[in-house]
Amino acid sequence: MRKRHMQWGVATALVATLVAGAAAPAAAARGNHRLQSAADDLHRIGITGVQALSRAGGDTDRARAGDAPADGYFRMGSNTKTFVAVVVLQLAAEHRLALDDTVDRWLPGVVTGNGNDGRRITVRQLLQHTSGLYNYTNDLAGLDSYEGYLAHRLDHYGQADLVAVAMKHEPVFAPGTSWDYSNTNYILAGMIVERVTGRTWSSEVHRRIVGPLNLRHTFYPGDRATLPSPHATAYQQWTPGGPRHDTTVLNPTVAASAGGLVTTPADLARFWQALQQGRLLPPRQMAEMHRTVPAETWQDGTRYGLGIEFTPNRCGGYWSHGGDVPGSHTANAVSRTGTRVVVLSLTTQPASDETAQAVQQRTTRLIDDVLCAPN
Repeated sequence: MRKRHMQWGVATALVATLVAGAAAPAAAARGNHRLQSAADDLHRIGITGVQALSRAGGDTDRARAGDAPADGYFRMGSNTKTFVAVVVLQLAAEHRLALDDTVDRWLPGVVTGNGNDGRRITVRQLLQHTSGLYNYTNDLAGLDSYEGYLAHRLDHYGQADLVAVAMKHEPVFAPGTSWDYSNTNYILAGMIVERVTGRTWSSEVHRRIVGPLNLRHTFYPGDRATLPSPHATAYQQWTPGGPRHDTTVLNPTVAASAGGLVTTPADLARFWQALQQGRLLPPRQMAEMHRTVPAETWQDGTRYGLGIEFTPNRCGGYWSHGGDVPGSHTANAVSRTGTRVVVLSLTTQPASDETAQAVQQRTTRLIDDVLCAPN
């Protein structure tokens, strides 16, 4: 607005400052209430520990419920896949590998047997879950019962061991003909990162993402089965109506580059915003990451890119990646411009479909409320 007289300009600026000063606390109060209300609802539904963080513009809101600490550590699960996909895409930008390279180009003889053929599967298909490879976690005794968890929670798994589990099974479909979520894809992606760089996948994640973004509470624990303090207790329920068992202790090598990273809400929110704001990948690789296919075995209209999901909603849709390990679930969403983000850590995995659906609905409602709220 052009000022007619200096005195009018000063008065106008003063009024604007007073109005903005009143509006900012009001907006912040709405944000805090929205987040805390969702955390309380999720706790009432049956989640023992809830951490929530949202950012919209310059405002950050936090909430907690149950036994969750403020900005405590948690296992991010398959959010790890997005970190690994960023590393692979950075290597592609550096011309150190190509997305259309075959798996066998980098890991000769690893994907073979029972109809599996690494000569027919590309790096892109690994990142997009269109490889057809069997999901090794469907065949691990340590994940299917409390007894199995107790027997195997401290076990060390090598990446080749996990791939070998998948190779005992025939492919789900021919490479590139369909879509199905498989953790095997990202174990192989981590192995390819190591073959290309000569360093572990986790050291590349730290060098390329964690360090530059100053994510001081994000790391791969290796064989360390406990979480740093503070953290909530993770609970897994294996049968509907059955007891909830403490599953906080877990050797992360069972998930490795498919889901082994530990983080906090603030760190994970910073990562998602940096990614969507173009601070981790050049435009060409961002476009590759955002080229999606229908997630055919999921029912909510979600599409899958390269280590990232797109979900439509009432204000156009958002990018995210869920994450699950025994007893813990991570949900998040970031706007297409990266200006708004929400992260949830839920430390209970219910067995009841009804309870799980209620959790998903309340989580989705919070995501929409944060991302679609008027400025």
